[in-house]
Amino acid sequence: MSFVERLGLDVPVLQAPMAGVSTPVMAAAVSNAGALGAIGLGAATATTARQMIEQVRAGTSRPFNVNLFVHTTPKGDPACDAAWLAWLQPLFAQYGATAPDTLEAPYTSFADDPDMLRMLLEVRPPVISFHFGLPLPDQVAALRGTGAVLLATVTSLAEAHLAEKAGMDAIIAQGIEAGGHRGAFDTTMPDDALGTTALTRLLVRKSACPVVAAGGIMDGAGVAAMLDLGAVAAQMGTAFIPCPESAADAAYRQALSGPAAYHTRLTALISGRPARALASRFTALADQTGRPSTPAYPIAYAAGKALHVAAKACNESGFGAYWAGQGAPLARPMPAAQLVHALKQELAHARARQR
Repeated sequence: MSFVERLGLDVPVLQAPMAGVSTPVMAAAVSNAGALGAIGLGAATATTARQMIEQVRAGTSRPFNVNLFVHTTPKGDPACDAAWLAWLQPLFAQYGATAPDTLEAPYTSFADDPDMLRMLLEVRPPVISFHFGLPLPDQVAALRGTGAVLLATVTSLAEAHLAEKAGMDAIIAQGIEAGGHRGAFDTTMPDDALGTTALTRLLVRKSACPVVAAGGIMDGAGVAAMLDLGAVAAQMGTAFIPCPESAADAAYRQALSGPAAYHTRLTALISGRPARALASRFTALADQTGRPSTPAYPIAYAAGKALHVAAKACNESGFGAYWAGQGAPLARPMPAAQLVHALKQELAHARARQR
């Protein structure tokens, strides 16, 4: 049975989980339309995650994906945090606020969250994916025992081999074009920044796992191109952000439809990990000299979120974490189900032209 058949998909498209943007309503709509809907649980507690899964199940009887962050447990560095907050303080002051006194990681890695594992073993979601790394072997074995399809994001052949060895059912080849956080396992190592086309083809040729292509794919023609490279499906995130079912706020939607969409930037300033975002006041800080070291992910995110809240209270949206891929200018506002149907038609048209 093929990967697409195993998931019961009518169109070989996976909606990216996008923690903070994807919603249970959107995931259900995407799955009902024949693609694979998804929710991001990386920022959720086990209790909240359970509720989100229950909401998806209330909206669809079809498979869906839940995504978890498996980042390295951050090591606190008070001196680094203090220097970072001092550097950001003038920005906080512009909006009548004060930078936090200290920083704490807002998210817990799945590797450090036994409550999340217990919850997943109880509710048994049909598809589980991992970002930033791989779960521990005993966690993989336990989740595999539920019958779940397991996926992992990779950015290199070395990571693909690790995912394959860990027992993943498929790998998501995340090209440098992709919006949001790079899924690299170890951000202290050099990043070859492979594009989606090169990475997908490399993994198809040299990995035994089915490959899902991700990064810069915005329409059915893009899906067809990835399938021609040997991918079994395409994962799309930015394309779903303007859907009315997403949690993107008005400022995010406005930025996505404006000039910033043509100038996405990869930056670690917002969260402490490289991530591609729409050009903004926050991403422009990367051009400043004399910048101190950024705290580890997700500790730095605590500062970024606080700054966004302070600025937004003064009607300044330039410090939001508005993640988006390089295909952002091609985003089309429409309901999620309508987008899936459009992708299906565009893919069929692309296939017909090849005959």
